[in-house]
Amino acid sequence: MTQTVPGTSTSDTPRERSRTPEEALAAGVEFLRGEQHAAGWWKGELATNVTMDAEDLLLRQFLGILTEQQKQESARWIRSQQRDDGTWANFPGGPADLSTTVEAWVALRLTGDPADAPWLVEAAGWIRANGGLESTRVFTRIWLAMFGQWSWDDLPNLPPELIFLPPWFPLNVYDFACWARQTIVPLTIVGTLRPKRRLPFDVAELRVGKTPKKSAAPWSWDGVFQNLDTALHTYAKLPFNPVRKVAMRQAAEWILARQESDGSWGGIQPPWVYSILALHLLGYPLDHPALKAGLEGLEDFAIREETEQGWVRRLEACQSPVWDTALAMTALLDAGVSPGDETLVRATEWMLGEEITVPGDWTVRRPSLAPGGFAFEFANDGYPDTDDTAEVVLALRRMGRPDHLRIRGAIDRSVKWLEGMQSSDGGWGAFDADNTQVLATKLPFCDFGAVIDPPSADVTAHVVEMLAAEGKAHTIECRRGVKWLLDNQEADGSWFGRWGANYVYGTGAVVPALVLAGVPASDVRIRRAVRYLTEHQNPDGGWGEDLRSYDDPGKWSGRGESTPSQTAWSLLALLAAGEQNAAATTQGVAWLCEQQREDGGWDEDFHTGTGFPGDFYLSYHLYRVVFPLSALGRYVRSDS
Repeated sequence: MTQTVPGTSTSDTPRERSRTPEEALAAGVEFLRGEQHAAGWWKGELATNVTMDAEDLLLRQFLGILTEQQKQESARWIRSQQRDDGTWANFPGGPADLSTTVEAWVALRLTGDPADAPWLVEAAGWIRANGGLESTRVFTRIWLAMFGQWSWDDLPNLPPELIFLPPWFPLNVYDFACWARQTIVPLTIVGTLRPKRRLPFDVAELRVGKTPKKSAAPWSWDGVFQNLDTALHTYAKLPFNPVRKVAMRQAAEWILARQESDGSWGGIQPPWVYSILALHLLGYPLDHPALKAGLEGLEDFAIREETEQGWVRRLEACQSPVWDTALAMTALLDAGVSPGDETLVRATEWMLGEEITVPGDWTVRRPSLAPGGFAFEFANDGYPDTDDTAEVVLALRRMGRPDHLRIRGAIDRSVKWLEGMQSSDGGWGAFDADNTQVLATKLPFCDFGAVIDPPSADVTAHVVEMLAAEGKAHTIECRRGVKWLLDNQEADGSWFGRWGANYVYGTGAVVPALVLAGVPASDVRIRRAVRYLTEHQNPDGGWGEDLRSYDDPGKWSGRGESTPSQTAWSLLALLAAGEQNAAATTQGVAWLCEQQREDGGWDEDFHTGTGFPGDFYLSYHLYRVVFPLSALGRYVRSDS
């Protein structure tokens, strides 16, 4: 069922005076209460960029199910996101992105915009000036190939026989991160069957005639994989290949076994879309239960909103109810709301029903570990993640009656699962243990987004904080986690944030974890982190960090326009480090109070979440509320 947003839910009415921290806290609590669903969960919109919408249109065109209403509503949204220079970016305020602009141009042509429309002429000129179709990423060219606008011969070959490789063999599917393996397996089928369907236009005007890159030296990794790709293309052309048929059948079974109850695959757009395509190309009809559920489920990720230009339609790449609910519970508890409050009781009841009790792909690396933990989405039983699980435990452990024993059981199972998911180096990745095979990143196919899931500072910090809160700071797992964090501090005192932007996010997560785990606030590593944050505070009192810090940390680390979420992350670290009365802290708190809306919420125009560092970014619409509430709550409590 499509989500409908009849209008904006925010209020930008200016206030006559800035609230005190206590007043801001009370207003924020009431706002957050009002955002809770009747079932007990919270879910803010997860905004991305227009590639989600462009690829949705292309998928529906390919399947023959695209409606005129979907065309026009999506077109209005895509046009509304075009920048003054005719391009589209991957995040607000960021640089123009070639592949995103190409996909947006193709999508608008599909919806009926003429090639000589001024906005498309400008976009096409920019595309040609920046390398044309020939310089786009592999995923963009795969979509073009499916409509006969690119040659399958000029794309990297992904053989379905990958499904046969055992977990110990290099480049088996489990060497890839869960999001990548769930995308790669169906793409092996799509790339093998090489579909070609017609568009009502062509894209020749976006080409520049650029010649392919020269072959790399045969002894280099690029050269090795170029030669391997040539061999795989030759193998794919064999006139009789019964092994390939068996591989595709086994790949299809692998895909079907991982479909979730809501029709998704992993609860995220890329594997979802490519799994639908793969099954369709294998002959599964659109009314087959798997495809029917998949297509209906995608509609639940669509948001319709009425604007001055008419109704628009946009897609979320993912939904985050477990994550949002855990953070909202923590925010309310930090704000002083009683664990017995009806809002928190309802949230707890819903959360307990989300516990995962079945094995998933993580058992490939941890076969003897009992199931446990929580996933990010409404339905993703195959892929619980350590980050969500840690945050859920941190929230649930502060709840008591009326379900103390039930809560404790879920916590204990989650803690044991998290301890078992520690990687051999002492850190934690998000979905798998020891998913660190960098060889997977060398494939020609892997030119967009992270494809492995190594330990990161933010995830490791959340697990360490949870273990310490559970009284396990002395355990070997926690001590190894602390060591990993200390060993991975940046030279400037910050920590790299894998899943949030970026060094501010990482530092905001690590400092509270280390202090709770027993590292003194006076420790030189903590003082270096405090110095990093105070030196990067903006003149207005807030903090911000542009997402380009992933590509150019020297210029952008800790630098950017102030945002509520990033200001709160910095305050959480400063408060944990004993800086309650420091000027930086009081100025940051004042900034949050000044920026709060009349209705108790905050506005945040920038993306501060991360999907793939350097490539794909997110805006969690609840971040602007839950983190400021936690920061204000801890500040007010520290002063009482």
